[in-house]
Amino acid sequence: MKEVINSAKEKMNKSFNALNNEFAAIRAGRANPAVLDKVMVDYYGAPTPVNQMAAISVSEARILVIQPWDKSSLKLIEKAILASDVGITPTNDGSAIRLVFPQLTEERRKELCKTIKKYGEECKVTVRSVRRDTIEKFKTMKKNSEITEDDMKNCEKKVQELTDKFCDDVDKAVAAKEKEIMTV
Repeated sequence: MKEVINSAKEKMNKSFNALNNEFAAIRAGRANPAVLDKVMVDYYGAPTPVNQMAAISVSEARILVIQPWDKSSLKLIEKAILASDVGITPTNDGSAIRLVFPQLTEERRKELCKTIKKYGEECKVTVRSVRRDTIEKFKTMKKNSEITEDDMKNCEKKVQELTDKFCDDVDKAVAAKEKEIMTV
């Protein structure tokens, strides 16, 4: 029984971590190297993440500087950023690429908040489906006489508490990200 609950906790945790990764990739008007995590460069025929090809640093609050270790890959990185959904046009000065993050408009901030809420809701749906699957496992165990009725009720209660905890964590993460986005 403990293994089943731990497995459920692990799956819920993975879902929550995935949500945090999604949030990190959303740009909030401030320069954040995480926006480049999903950008892949076709480097010698192999898709390579930008952060494995270059030093990425924040030079000012809204400027990200990408300095490739191999200067010949500068054009490839620039092309990959243009092709990605980052939404910022890179500036190439021959030795580094600069991404200047524009201030977000009120309309764009509201759009981002809707997206954040959608991601949060998707995460909660995943957490609840893990709860449903786990409770089904307990019912099957009960049917096969592996556990008693009381054990099943206790396990269901523990899984529900776990679900509530993760849903609260998701709500807090969504609220924190919304606050970050709406702060001018």
